[in-house]
Amino acid sequence: MNAPLPTTALEVDYRTEPSQYHHWSLKFEGPVATLTMNVDENAGLRPGYKLKLNSYDLGVDVELHDAINRIRFEHPEVRTVVVTSSRDRIFCSGANIFMLGVSSHAWKVNFCKFTNETRNGLEDSSKHSGLKFLAAVNGACAGGGYELALACDEILLVDDRSSAVSLPEVPLLGVLPGTGGLTRVTDKRQVRHDLADIFCTTTEGVRGQKAKDWKLVDDIAKPAAFAAKVQERALQLAAGSDRPATAQGVALPRIERRQTADSVSYDYVNVQIDRAKRQAVLTVKAPTGGLPTDVAGIEAAGAAWYPLAMGRQLDDAILHLRTNELEIGTWILKTEGDAEAVKALDATLLAHQQHWFVRETIGLLRRTFSRLDVSSRSLFALVEAGTCFTGTLLELALACDRIYHLALPDDAAAAPKLTMTEANFGLYPMATDQSRLARRFYNDAAQLATLRGQLGVGLDADAAFALGLNTSNPDDIDWDDEVRLALEERAAMSPDALTGLEANLRFNGPENMITRVFGRLTAWQNWIFQRPNAVGEKGALKLYGKGEKAQFDMNRV
Repeated sequence: MNAPLPTTALEVDYRTEPSQYHHWSLKFEGPVATLTMNVDENAGLRPGYKLKLNSYDLGVDVELHDAINRIRFEHPEVRTVVVTSSRDRIFCSGANIFMLGVSSHAWKVNFCKFTNETRNGLEDSSKHSGLKFLAAVNGACAGGGYELALACDEILLVDDRSSAVSLPEVPLLGVLPGTGGLTRVTDKRQVRHDLADIFCTTTEGVRGQKAKDWKLVDDIAKPAAFAAKVQERALQLAAGSDRPATAQGVALPRIERRQTADSVSYDYVNVQIDRAKRQAVLTVKAPTGGLPTDVAGIEAAGAAWYPLAMGRQLDDAILHLRTNELEIGTWILKTEGDAEAVKALDATLLAHQQHWFVRETIGLLRRTFSRLDVSSRSLFALVEAGTCFTGTLLELALACDRIYHLALPDDAAAAPKLTMTEANFGLYPMATDQSRLARRFYNDAAQLATLRGQLGVGLDADAAFALGLNTSNPDDIDWDDEVRLALEERAAMSPDALTGLEANLRFNGPENMITRVFGRLTAWQNWIFQRPNAVGEKGALKLYGKGEKAQFDMNRV
């Protein structure tokens, strides 16, 4: 039996709550919540740097992610979130440069990915849940601070002759904005490309009326009128939201997990790690017992309601593995339980999808499945005896790079099955805005119509193979060898090449802003962060703040 694994200073725990925050505070006034940044410079997640000038590290964003989730679920009356700072003349100076300078490449990439997902989550809630975001930029706003503002629906900048917005990464650090800055400036704010070129290659930023004229902000206000302008615009944004004014919120308790050296287990999710094979098996359990089917019962269940509890646990497991288990390169996804229970759950989700709590739960599942999509790990689904890849849980298999499905030709009753429900046809769209089935079949209308004809039908390995729903359908004689060989071959390949391969193949649908953000993170930023011009002994990122000038290799590669 494995001994319990103590939480060490090196392990990141994404579980937190407002009483543990070091960097953010929340205030609620009717339909408006104010999320105020006041970074404790001595509360960095790792030693070796101070979080000065409202700069942030991963720990700051872990709190931000938690705060937004609490607004979503615990405060349904909130329609607008104002993001601002309590610091005089400083909104946010972005990611802490000294943190980046002392961090490993893997840490930097994971940090950028999580902050991307958190900012994408603001836009996801605005689009799907009616929760609007207003950046009240009351001071200098640079780099990742401006990227946080860019993720909001609107940006209001104080016009005090000094406060400016800027993306100074290229001239100062020799890298690119890491959380979607370039893409949101062009795709979202539609800043003219020559103006964007000037903006992203100067260090002083743009302030006042010019920032508004260039479309870098939506409006400006003098200091004396700034607070009133923020309140006025926050209420105007709130007026367009359909979040309920009188609903009772659902408290989010701490996610409980049991952890050993090679396992992490929750009520509905179990992770087993094989370090010799560099594999993790993630098993998601279907609900047991009767789930509520009416709104009153769902509200009474609260955070213990199966889809919310399972989604939060799966999200925590994904983040834990991504950050703390870097050498575990292959994740094997399994499910177990009663397919009929999942079919009933999906019917409930679809019937009540406009109810605020059900809508937020669907949103959490949508973002969790998307987090799986963009994880830099090989994903294999194994459809074995006792499997429950049905409806919502089928999304886990459809997110994988390959699906292996056991055929039992001599035992039809025991043969594991895949089952589609209406939930698989758009309840959980990917970042491309496609369902995973539509992505799988390139939006082929005839193929998707054929699949719809099989809604609710348990498909064995051969039937699923005929429909293109699995990758391989070995029988029980060949199963062990075929799966073993596939996993061994995967483990022998270059992790770098696999990450690039998987990121390309998983997003084969139409490009949009979010896919472009992640594509740039995976390819351009990943490469630039390793170049000597950024991280060499005389690289800009290494020399920042030391009074020395970076020395660049001037060859264009």
